[in-house]
Amino acid sequence: MGRVVLVTGVSGTLASRVSRHLAELGASAGIDRVVGIDLRPPVGDLGGVKFVRADIRTPVVAKVIAVEDVDTVVHLDLAPASHRFGGGGGVKERNVIGTMQLLAACQRSATVSKLVVGSSAAVYGSSSRDPALFRESDSARGGVRTGFPKDVVEAESYVRGFSRRRPEILITTLRAAQTLHPQIESPLHSYLRNPLLPSVLGFDPRLQFLSLHDTLEIIAEAVTKDRPGTFNAAGPGVLLLSQIARRLGKPTVPLPAIGFGAAAARVVRSMGGEISPDLHRLLMHGRAVDISALRDIFGYEPTATTEEVFEEFRAAQRPGVLARLGGHG
Repeated sequence: MGRVVLVTGVSGTLASRVSRHLAELGASAGIDRVVGIDLRPPVGDLGGVKFVRADIRTPVVAKVIAVEDVDTVVHLDLAPASHRFGGGGGVKERNVIGTMQLLAACQRSATVSKLVVGSSAAVYGSSSRDPALFRESDSARGGVRTGFPKDVVEAESYVRGFSRRRPEILITTLRAAQTLHPQIESPLHSYLRNPLLPSVLGFDPRLQFLSLHDTLEIIAEAVTKDRPGTFNAAGPGVLLLSQIARRLGKPTVPLPAIGFGAAAARVVRSMGGEISPDLHRLLMHGRAVDISALRDIFGYEPTATTEEVFEEFRAAQRPGVLARLGGHG
C-alpha cells in the first residue's frame, strides 16, 4: 500500500494544482490516494483527488484523517489576506486556529507519520535591518506585528511544539517565496496585474519568485522522500520593483512611506484592482532568501531563476495568452 496524502486548502489555485500533481504521480511515486479538504469546493478539476468539504478549524479534520487512514498531511491552508476568505479576522482564524486544529488532529492520529507545511518566506518579515539573504536560522529583524507574516510565525511555533510532542513524525517546513504564475492566486500576482503599480517613494525593493513547476516538484519531493527540516525555496536571483515595472511597461505611482498602505489601496481600488495589506512592507524593503539548504540538504536545484519566472509571467500577459491558459487553471 502506498501513501494516503491529505492536502489542506484545495479550493486555492496552488493547493489544487499540488493535490492534482500528487494524484497524477500515483503509484509510480508510492502514492495510493490523495484527499483534498477545504471549506469551499475547488473551482478547477481535481482529477483523481477525492474532495472532502470540511473546515480545518473544527474537529472534523480528525475524523477525515481517521476515516481515510491518512499517513501524510500537506498543509497548504496558510494564506495571505484576499477576497477568498473575506476579512482579515477570517484569514487569521484559518491560518492560526486552522493550523492548531490540524496539528491536534495529527497528534491524536495513530496513522500520520509525515507532515509537510507550506509556510512562507514572509516569516522573516521585511525591514531596513534585513540581511542581504535570510537563512533558515534567521528571524525577522524588524519583528512581525500584524497580518500574514505574524500568522506564519505563530503557525510555525505551533509546528515546533507539535514536533516536540510527536518527535517520531517527520516534518518538512517549506518557507517559499510567492509562486508567480498566470493561473495561481498570490498577492504579488494581483498587484502586478494592475495598470499602475503603487510604490514607496525612495525605495526599490528586491523581490523573489518561485515557479509553479518548482513548487510542485519540491512539495512532491517532500511527500515521496524523507526530507526533514526547514528549507527556504525561491528562484535564484532577485529583481528590483523598478525592473519589473519597466519590463511590464507599467508606470509606478510613488507614494510617501507614511500612510502608504491606505494611499496604495485607494489608488488600486480606483482601477478596480486589489492590493493585499501584507504587501505594504514588502514593497518598501523587499526580501530575499538563501536557498543553499534547499540545494545541499534537501537536494533540489530550482529549474527557473526569479528572472525566468517573471519573464514567463510577463509573456503570458500578452493579449490572447491568458485566454489560451484558461483551460489549465
